[in-house]
Amino acid sequence: MIGTEQRTAIVGLVGNPNSGKSSLFNLLTGLRQRIGNFPGVTVEKKSGTLRLSDVARTEEIDVDGDRIPDIELVDFPGAYSCYPTSLDERLVVQELTNPEGDLYPDAIIYVADVTKLDKHLLLFTQLRDLDLPMVLVLNMADLIEENGLKVDKERLSSRLGVPVVALSARENTGVEDLKQAIADLLRNPQAYRPQESFYEPGASARDVLADLRQELPARNDYHALLLAHHASWLKHIPEKTRHLVQQSRVKHEFHSLRAQVEETMERYDTFEPIVKDSVRRGGANSSFSDRIDDVLTHRFFGPVIFVVIMTLLFQALFAWSGWPMDGIEWFFETLGTTVRESFGAGWLTDLLVDGVLAGLGGVLVFVPQIAILFFFVALLEEVGYLARAAYMFDGIMQRFGLNGRSVVALISGHACAIPAIMSTRTIANWKERLLTILVTPLTSCSARIPVYVILISFAVPEKTVAGFGLQGLAFAGLYFLGILAAMLSALVFKLVLETPERSFLMLELPEYRSPVWRNVGVTVWQKVKAFIVEAGKIILLISIILWGLSTFGPPGEMDAALSRVQSQVEQQGLDEEQAADLLAGEKLEASFAGHIGKAIEPVIRPLGYDWKIGIALFTSFAAREVFVGTMATIYSIGSSDDELRIRDRMAEEVNPQTGQPVYNQATSWSLLVFYVFAMMCMSTTAVTKRETGGWKWPIIQFVFMTVLAYVSAMVVYQSLV
Repeated sequence: MIGTEQRTAIVGLVGNPNSGKSSLFNLLTGLRQRIGNFPGVTVEKKSGTLRLSDVARTEEIDVDGDRIPDIELVDFPGAYSCYPTSLDERLVVQELTNPEGDLYPDAIIYVADVTKLDKHLLLFTQLRDLDLPMVLVLNMADLIEENGLKVDKERLSSRLGVPVVALSARENTGVEDLKQAIADLLRNPQAYRPQESFYEPGASARDVLADLRQELPARNDYHALLLAHHASWLKHIPEKTRHLVQQSRVKHEFHSLRAQVEETMERYDTFEPIVKDSVRRGGANSSFSDRIDDVLTHRFFGPVIFVVIMTLLFQALFAWSGWPMDGIEWFFETLGTTVRESFGAGWLTDLLVDGVLAGLGGVLVFVPQIAILFFFVALLEEVGYLARAAYMFDGIMQRFGLNGRSVVALISGHACAIPAIMSTRTIANWKERLLTILVTPLTSCSARIPVYVILISFAVPEKTVAGFGLQGLAFAGLYFLGILAAMLSALVFKLVLETPERSFLMLELPEYRSPVWRNVGVTVWQKVKAFIVEAGKIILLISIILWGLSTFGPPGEMDAALSRVQSQVEQQGLDEEQAADLLAGEKLEASFAGHIGKAIEPVIRPLGYDWKIGIALFTSFAAREVFVGTMATIYSIGSSDDELRIRDRMAEEVNPQTGQPVYNQATSWSLLVFYVFAMMCMSTTAVTKRETGGWKWPIIQFVFMTVLAYVSAMVVYQSLV
């Protein structure tokens, strides 16, 4: 029992996809969540602290005189069965069949959608036969009356042999009953263990288990059966045992796939009568979701509506973010002025204002737009629309060598390519998964938003046509350009890799529901926080390094630049501000950063870029969002009192040879296209390496995206110049 072990109890949250499991996790843990990876794999692990101290019957939480501590709630990936078809499902089986593992739960909260209970109990009965103490949660209880259901919880609990709790994670009802059930479960787990199994292995399976009784570290027959089925990939099975399992399976003609099908059918025959006896539908209410789907997933209108929704989303990025962006700019300007006045002139002041504040301010100003993007993505997922997008575009995806589930990854990639690539584990076909991984970074992630926003202001006039802002339409166009490039690239890879085989999409469409605003808020907070922290660390480091490279140079060259400026000031009669600007430009050109930019300038000149832009491109290969921070740092090295208004400073930049603005339409569009296509994210490259198991595909991905970006940007510039 937990109280005597004096360790943190682990409770696993398990259920099918779209069961409302994540909503319940957010409700139970709030902001007490931790995100990392499961041991040994790159699958994201969400865990959080569940506090039982507010349970009504507090005296019943004590165990042998010791109070149950706050427990760790682990949100396992959604799974349909203990016979996995994706990496996420494999992880669930891996952890729940390994009693010696660090994440093996003391109890299971199994979440099922009460309106689809007959579809959600297969995995439940399998876990029940693993001898795990469980509580069955009937989620979506708020829909029971709406759907004309009558649920007999007592009968269901008696027939299934577990406590049954009805709740609504959306409306925060029934949660206290669940906490009490968890406390009871941890206090006396033996009272919640199964008395009889839902399934008995067949003759050949029993023969295999008899052979391996001493070799398989199993708690019961069904546990041993799963180990025998999955011995080839379960990490906690010793190599010697794998060999013995294979020998025994051949000896007794044990066909794993046939046995899985037979077991699945037998389980449905067992639990479906229980559901029919306990959950009854009154009347023949037509499905509200079906009526909506007649329009939203229509063969013609569905894709049109999807494009309209995406366009409105990008319009909102501009329309809603103006005031908060102005406020953030004002804050950093005021902070920079205050620091200069407080610290006085000196290298430390320059470092803080021109390096740290300029770099961070140049990126944090775009947090409102990033928050808006994550808000809409979370909203679409909450209401059930993203699953429809996967269903709706499956046929199109297949033609390009992808899968309907690839749509989820491509849409998620607009937030961040890293979790989007990790989400491809739900694609069972390896080649379709590989193609999705390779092309997902072409979809415009949130890191591109700062670059797009600042460059679109130079490339597109601020006008409105038919109620739509041209800049917002250009913004949406860049996103659709990324999607188009991803699709065409997938088609090329499909032809090169020769992937003629076709897979089929199996996906449960959730009911349309009003969003749980708590979930949306938690998602936006977590994603924006992660963006600020992760991007902030990179930008802060690069800004400091770049400030040093921009401030110092090879011995003698900075002094020579000062002498040249003094001579020009005397000859041309420049005032103090003009002299300071001239000195800043000469010193930057003579600095180490200037030498780096000059070295790569011949390569990027056909794209319309000068050596200052070259510096930004060079640093951007660490992370795209560094571009704006780099430009802010470069252009803040000077005397201007408004150094943190990066857009104004870039607009003032003039080509000394032509006298024309550096950021004209041709150069701005060239940069935009380059950033749409270029692979500029070390973290994404690292994730691709982990997901594909080597450096071959990350290198191919980096090379093809960089070449595509360079050639496309050159064509755009040369066409517009």
